[in-house]
Amino acid sequence: MSTLEELTEAIKKGSRKDATRLTQEAVDAKQDPSAVLGALTTAMDDVGRRFKANEVFVPEVLIAARAMKESMVILEPILVAAGIAPEHKVVLGTVKGDLHDIGKNLVGMMLKGANFDVIDIGTDVPSEKFIEAVKESGAKVVALSALLTTTMPAMKEAIEAMSAAGLEVKTMVGGAPVTQEYADEIGAQGYAADAASAVEVARSLVAS
Repeated sequence: MSTLEELTEAIKKGSRKDATRLTQEAVDAKQDPSAVLGALTTAMDDVGRRFKANEVFVPEVLIAARAMKESMVILEPILVAAGIAPEHKVVLGTVKGDLHDIGKNLVGMMLKGANFDVIDIGTDVPSEKFIEAVKESGAKVVALSALLTTTMPAMKEAIEAMSAAGLEVKTMVGGAPVTQEYADEIGAQGYAADAASAVEVARSLVAS
């Protein structure tokens, strides 16, 4: 098994120690940084697929994401030096009135693992802050989260506000009470039932 294949397996298992060691070995051996990044992305894609199939659960996903994050600490300066940056940016936030962040954070980790540049603007985010983040970052996708039925209308408000501001962005929504029907009703272009689906939806939105 090559170093990069071992790295993929280490991330999938959530072994931070092995992941960082193998990442450092790959960097020291002057391996193509894109290939090293590919090993990390492959691992997180597999974790996402298994999560969606109920073969692994949130704790395993979090452990894998943390291993990936520690590998990225080593790899990121190499990517920057090589001029390799994530192709796409996503603004991510939990809407106004809602302080829940576990689902949002999980989606953020999965998107980072899929090589998206994630601008996480936190919880209880008013429409103006989403608009501001899009203008500052140039992101083409905005992901809105809500865990309470009482805060779901804030999704509609944010989407309408971004449209009124003339922003050319695609929006995706998710959270326990959110459905595809509600996403359609409020004009969101994407809906994700879980963190793994969020990656697939984000990829489809940037490709369309």
